[in-house]
Amino acid sequence: MCGIIGYIGERQACQVIVKGLKRLEYRGYDSAGIVTEENGALHIKKGAGKIDELAEKLGLLEMPGKRGIGHTRWATHGVPNDVNAHPQTDCSGKIALVHNGIIENYGEIKEELLKRGHVFKSDTDTEVIAHLIEDELKSSKSFEEAMRKALLKLKGSFALGIIYTEEPDRLYFVRNESPLVLGIGEGENFAASDVPAFLEYTNRAVFLDDGEYAVITKDSCVVKKLSTGEVIDKPVQEIGWTLEMAEKAGYEHFMLKEIYEQPRAIRDAIHGNAEVIENVAKEIAKYDKIFFVAMGTSYHAALVGKYLLQRLAKKVPIVEEASEFRYEMEELIDEDTLVIAITQSGETADTLAAMKLAKARGAKVLAIVNVIGSMATRIADLTLYTHAGPEIGVAATKTYTTQLTVLTMLAIALARTLGTADKEYLRQLEENLNRIPELVEKVLKHDGALRELAEELKEKRDFFYIGRSIGVPTALEGALKLKEISYIHAEGLSAGELKHGPLALLEEGVPVVAIAPSGKTFDKMLSNIEEAKARGAYIIALGDNESLKKVSDVIIEMPPMDELLTPIVYVVPLQILAYHLAVLRGNDPDKPRNLAKSVTVE
Repeated sequence: MCGIIGYIGERQACQVIVKGLKRLEYRGYDSAGIVTEENGALHIKKGAGKIDELAEKLGLLEMPGKRGIGHTRWATHGVPNDVNAHPQTDCSGKIALVHNGIIENYGEIKEELLKRGHVFKSDTDTEVIAHLIEDELKSSKSFEEAMRKALLKLKGSFALGIIYTEEPDRLYFVRNESPLVLGIGEGENFAASDVPAFLEYTNRAVFLDDGEYAVITKDSCVVKKLSTGEVIDKPVQEIGWTLEMAEKAGYEHFMLKEIYEQPRAIRDAIHGNAEVIENVAKEIAKYDKIFFVAMGTSYHAALVGKYLLQRLAKKVPIVEEASEFRYEMEELIDEDTLVIAITQSGETADTLAAMKLAKARGAKVLAIVNVIGSMATRIADLTLYTHAGPEIGVAATKTYTTQLTVLTMLAIALARTLGTADKEYLRQLEENLNRIPELVEKVLKHDGALRELAEELKEKRDFFYIGRSIGVPTALEGALKLKEISYIHAEGLSAGELKHGPLALLEEGVPVVAIAPSGKTFDKMLSNIEEAKARGAYIIALGDNESLKKVSDVIIEMPPMDELLTPIVYVVPLQILAYHLAVLRGNDPDKPRNLAKSVTVE
């Protein structure tokens, strides 16, 4: 996830763009850049670092020209450095563009362009787009035609801002599965990833849909279909948000916004790993001694990974908290060991220490990380990125579901490589994984009902979350979310453990949240729910089986899906419930007490 902005009008473009980038910095903050145009020449300044640092260091506020585009980056391809920062250009230096998204087929396109003599400067997927447009320009009647032909060859997600020196009166903006909105002014026009970038200047906006592009001048804005070039009549909407509200896209808190971003984040995780996952699977296929190391929410993702590898790849991993790994496992680690480290930030101290120990003992280390260029990526032998984008709320939401998505892809690829699961089943599972964003969107519609439920439960002191098999990590994560932001005591546990002690704590009205999808342990789970119900517990069940209605006080109806995919979807209503309980109890869910986003000390 990155932030882009463009401006054309009578103001000094760089001033508008820098202001806009500051308001988009929550979308990415590892590098930034601006290109402006004056008298047919492009002026480009970019580098690694945050906007304020670069504005002073590079003189971003002194660039000439009254049209330009800017970018603040959350790296997806290529480490954060000066060369990989946007804008990216073609060989001629006449085309410059900024990009938010992931191009899935950039590798094959780049290989073809290299054969045709194109010279690349960066490691980004974005630069491929500039060269592809340049290549199409040789056989096209206009720049717009060349741009359309080039973009129709891309697979993946993209929001683009494009500037071309030989058309001094216009800018181009394109949307496909990445957000883009136009700002309509008087004698000036804007485009950006989010409304706050231009809200200081205008509250009139046009929201582009997927497969649309806009040609903007200072006095006009024309929207067209990318597939045909046909003009589309788009309504202009008046935005009633304040700037602060707009940064959160109208949501009250970043956490809620990030919960709702999960369908997009999951799609990006799938797109971003489509080309690399098979190669990683082949690299790790020989290892039978496998450890997962992680902390907090990432540890719960590791537990899901364990079940996935067991079921699909017939591997039996050990999951260890990173804080304990180096004290207990050192003598078990050798060159025949694979360590899979999961860390959102890539800077978690305990996880980094575990990775370093594994490397020192000769083990192969695979990192599953959200932040490109973080320390974990530099220690690991192999890295898979979750592509969730920046997460402002301390409590992990979209970074967790994207970790689960990547782990599911890895397990499928590993099973295919090893031949440990039926090929047709793996194909169906992969297809169903691609539909998970749609299922998450359906589950998000429970928001209103979950808020009403939170009203009933806000005075409760204790919660229990129970699950079986692959549902246990979801129970653990649901309990953690509640503890983190609502400050209510909660326990997550295997439902099979109830009669071995925890039943003694159940009394009349105690909420028990049951993770109960259809699957191999459903009947056992139903019996466990009945055990809790018989002790007076208030049962809140998540599932898709009609028989849950007989034993539950509240049912959150979930869409049917393969049991192995349920952890990605079933955690979403638990995130929402925790969020509403926190708000109703007067807490700030974005900044829970005593906690930090990344734990960089042991």
